[in-house]
Amino acid sequence: MTEFQVPERHAQLLAYAQSLALPSGWKIEISGDEIIMTAGPSVIHQRNLLIVREQFDAHRPADLMPSENTDLASPNTGKLRNPALTYIPLSVVELGGNEVPAELAEIAVEIVPPSNPENDLVGKVRDHPLMGIPLYLVIDPREGSLTLHSEPGGGVYHRRWSGRFGDRVPVPEPFAFELTTGELIRYPV
Repeated sequence: MTEFQVPERHAQLLAYAQSLALPSGWKIEISGDEIIMTAGPSVIHQRNLLIVREQFDAHRPADLMPSENTDLASPNTGKLRNPALTYIPLSVVELGGNEVPAELAEIAVEIVPPSNPENDLVGKVRDHPLMGIPLYLVIDPREGSLTLHSEPGGGVYHRRWSGRFGDRVPVPEPFAFELTTGELIRYPV
């Protein structure tokens, strides 16, 4: 396969995915030759995301903006991911369109859904470092756990911090703060 076939295949998959008539609230992601469709988030997901976003917003650099459910595209790797929350440069507005180059994202934050945890816990841990996303925070309300992946290189994250709800997550630059997690709630058992 030549380096030009991956972006062409990505464009074909993206065109097909965008042609689908999805129910309201559903979103599409692409990982290699796989199209992943996920349902809209629950109120527990939304509440946990609000708790996290408010803290990131308080520590975000002035040249970054928060964005929820933004398509982060990496055509050269054949990936399109849509994190619950990301921080991207304000300058991406000048690019227009619905996709943002993944390598411009400073972080991807996911709240693991009960229906398809492997997508966030395995697929995105595999895809995000390949896409050039420097930080990946995974919040798992099923288990009450958190994982922060960092230092991508060679297609993998080289550093991993793990904790439980109630722990303080050491978020590195460009945010440089400790995320408090005592107010996060778990899904009902």
